[in-house]
Amino acid sequence: MKKVIIIALLITSFTSWSQIPISYEYFDKALKKAEAGNLKGALADYTTALKYDPLFSEAYLNRALVKIKMGDVKGALADVNTTIDIDPKRGDAYTTRANINYKTENYKSVIQDCTQSIALNPKDYIAYNLRGLSYNHIQDKKNACLDFTKAIQLGSQSAVKNKKMFCK
Repeated sequence: MKKVIIIALLITSFTSWSQIPISYEYFDKALKKAEAGNLKGALADYTTALKYDPLFSEAYLNRALVKIKMGDVKGALADVNTTIDIDPKRGDAYTTRANINYKTENYKSVIQDCTQSIALNPKDYIAYNLRGLSYNHIQDKKNACLDFTKAIQLGSQSAVKNKKMFCK
């Protein structure tokens, strides 16, 4: 009898381990909808995923990206801030927040977020390029050109154009 109970417990344990949490199911649905251009559907599914797992940082970040595409800058910023609160080591979240702040011309915040992103991921050429653009906007040409050069070394094509335009 003990063997039967142990086997039943093992089977139950393995079965529950193999099931994908429902939050991931909604996350995957949201990814597919976003790729297909169904932003409202993606937004709804990311929101549902977050109801099941309110600490799902990747769902917050992806929902922020959808909100950016939908023009909801304030909502996107709130989601990115939540992502960073949950997982402060996500360099991509700082780069995303920097991108939002760039759109709102908050260049000093862009520089701070890009610097944090680069500290977490020194190969983030997007952060170098974005920080370079922000330095350019605040008339710090020297640092702008240094960042464009570093972004080029890391593979950024946009930085090539920016360096030609701003570092003459």
